[in-house]
Amino acid sequence: MTEEKKRFIQEFVPGKQITLSHLIANPEVELFEKLGIQKSGSIGILTLTPSETVIIAGDLATKAANVSIGFLDRFTGSLVLIGSVSEVEMAMRRINQFLSETLGYTPAAITMS
Repeated sequence: MTEEKKRFIQEFVPGKQITLSHLIANPEVELFEKLGIQKSGSIGILTLTPSETVIIAGDLATKAANVSIGFLDRFTGSLVLIGSVSEVEMAMRRINQFLSETLGYTPAAITMS
């Protein structure tokens, strides 16, 4: 008797969501150096799915507040914002608001350290 082989196929189907939204207030200079970005008052880190959403988020952030984009990767959905604590927080709040209210994304609470 031959054993029947079973084949399983797994797929990752991301929802429309902000999976991480964290603000690092006043990080050590070494962190900026390791990331290879300009020193500023704070760092905002977001991860979004689908990953192309970072293009929209980057545009929203730079229009909502005086922040710079430290890093944006449309393949992984990673976005790093730099600027003062209040400006980065304002940009992150705008991203959460627009994506959830206008595009129906599931937002993430903005955490801070």
